[in-house]
Amino acid sequence: MDFYFRDEFSLGVASAATQIEGGECNHNWNDWYHRGRIKDGSNPARANDHYILWKQDADLMFDMKIKHYRLNLEWARICPEEGKVDEDAITHYRDEILYLQKTGISVLLTIHHFTNPMWFERKGAFERKENIKYFMDFVKTVVKAFGDIVSEYITINEPNVYATMSYYYGDWPPGEKSMIKAINVMTNMAVCHIKAYKMIHRMRQKMGYHGTKVSFANHVRVFDPKDPKNSWHRSCAKLLERFFQGAVTEAMTTGHFTLPLRRPKGIPRGEFLDFIAINYYTRTTVSGFGDGTKQDAYKNDLGWEIYPEGIIRCAKYLYGLLKRPIYITENGTCDNEDKFRCKYIYDHLKAITESDLPITRYYHWCFCDNFEWIEGESARFGLVHVDYETQKRTVKKSGKFYTEMIKENGVTKDMYDEYVKDQEYHY
Repeated sequence: MDFYFRDEFSLGVASAATQIEGGECNHNWNDWYHRGRIKDGSNPARANDHYILWKQDADLMFDMKIKHYRLNLEWARICPEEGKVDEDAITHYRDEILYLQKTGISVLLTIHHFTNPMWFERKGAFERKENIKYFMDFVKTVVKAFGDIVSEYITINEPNVYATMSYYYGDWPPGEKSMIKAINVMTNMAVCHIKAYKMIHRMRQKMGYHGTKVSFANHVRVFDPKDPKNSWHRSCAKLLERFFQGAVTEAMTTGHFTLPLRRPKGIPRGEFLDFIAINYYTRTTVSGFGDGTKQDAYKNDLGWEIYPEGIIRCAKYLYGLLKRPIYITENGTCDNEDKFRCKYIYDHLKAITESDLPITRYYHWCFCDNFEWIEGESARFGLVHVDYETQKRTVKKSGKFYTEMIKENGVTKDMYDEYVKDQEYHY
């Protein structure tokens, strides 16, 4: 019932620029909205208006005792045109990072989180290997601008999700439906990460800084056969895991490119992570070549299975590839009325505390309710409720529970009785 965190373990929150900042930035998600492709019709130009209200949000994080913040830069703000850098945007993000650090909140900086400037999108974005140079130019800009104040970086967030949703299923911009294009994107993003990993280390070393840590945020899930005795189900589960996450994980971690990815020229084998960054949400139950959910399982408001033990199953697999400290860089759930989020957080953190893996950080996704990509404003993941009409922030029960866990370094019996005991999942 009660549990306590190890001394080296601490809690944070995560966000993505497009999901919180607001503004017409001429990026692919602004464009996707104008094409009428957001399910609930909500506009990312509104979001949380965080670009204006960032100091208020930072103060709220401080009040909630948050120790770490995973912050994302908006590429389209910093580079609104090809070859142009907006120094005002650089200044804005430096001010935000320095203010967070002044309050005692460390920053994990994410360079790419799904969103492209339209000038890059029109060139074919990550589908074309000749475009890798544009991403590397952005990485260089980021390290020049923030390398003196930030030592921890995520190069790319969830390359497998970006590739499949944007180029295989076609639900995200640019709306392609091609397995070949999705594979090309994964291959090129793996190259981007490896090159960025080397560049960030090299640049910060030349700047005279040490302690650099670089990784990529790896969306991983458990793939289990619907019927473990069915050989077809077992085969499909292995193949889907390989296509969705296995191959790209190995490529970005060790430079080992295997099918279905294509081995690029000039990319050596090596070790390209300083920590393992895990985004974990759910399990896929497999009976064929498609996403599936266990019928009698607990689910969140988007129909995703709630499967806490999967966070450790995935972490063990990744730790087996390369032994590094582990950060859970995203974990959370869509619970629009905040009815079971406390239980969700409790169950996942309990699984972590019972594991002997070197998991040292946990970033809850997300801090505030926000623009949840194709779902728009209809899917609430936050510890803090946002009234989008007024932009009023209100800490939820789950947010208060999170703060109590930070203060107590775990969960006491009284906390369990107050926040968790009466909460139930639904089917």
